[in-house]
Amino acid sequence: MRLLPQLSRIVLFLGLGGGLLVFGGPAPQGLASQRFAYGEDGPIALQIDPTDKTEWAFVRLHYDGYYGMGGCFRGGSSRWTTDAPKADRQLVQGIRRLTRVHARPVEQVLDPNSDEVFNWPWIYAVEVGSWDFTPDQARRMREYLLKGGFLMVDDFHGTCEWSVFLNGMRKIFPDRPVEDLANKDEIFHTLYDLDERFQVPGAQFLYTHRIYERDGVEAKWRGVRDDTGRIMVAICHNMERGDAWEWAENPPAPGRYSSLASRIGVNYLIYSMTH
Repeated sequence: MRLLPQLSRIVLFLGLGGGLLVFGGPAPQGLASQRFAYGEDGPIALQIDPTDKTEWAFVRLHYDGYYGMGGCFRGGSSRWTTDAPKADRQLVQGIRRLTRVHARPVEQVLDPNSDEVFNWPWIYAVEVGSWDFTPDQARRMREYLLKGGFLMVDDFHGTCEWSVFLNGMRKIFPDRPVEDLANKDEIFHTLYDLDERFQVPGAQFLYTHRIYERDGVEAKWRGVRDDTGRIMVAICHNMERGDAWEWAENPPAPGRYSSLASRIGVNYLIYSMTH
């Protein structure tokens, strides 16, 4: 059974044109509902009504760190909080201002150990070059995605971090291929037509003036599909949406990067809720 089987047949107008009905219920209890001072930007004093049912919420995945040895040692450090909560909330501000989506003003933290994963059809995971899953967590993520869930992964660079990401991905889907997405793929044309996309760098660009990190010279737009061809996992490799959302209001940061990052976020959101 699909997670939200009716969504693809229901349409709402957006402020910039196009259509979507999105979902986000009341905040669950436990880790997933904590509003704590995490990430590099510290706390932002925002209060929400836990009974308020909005159409969509930004859901950030809390994951365990990778301990693998060899050429890509990570030492078990989990980087799931990178750019939080500012990046999450600035993307949400754009969605609330530029569309008619009733988006919750604060993010949701989600642990893959929890059954609450099935309450949230859209999940964002950052710095997945450091992630890892237990067998139970991988099974739950696999079940979530096959039931219609959507996972966007972002901000990892080069061959080393790709190998760590792929190690975690293979635990979720041992036998599903990762493919490069073509410009004509529907995910790039749900609201904005994004045939021409470019590499979006992290904030390091402001002082290094280099748009890539490590050996991740070329941006890779990839995905993992289900048996119907729906993209379940949208992969942003060698680029960084989170920093572009986080620093969107920073004058030295080129607006073309935050603009593309925001349009990608909106397109992925719409795709996830209509496919």
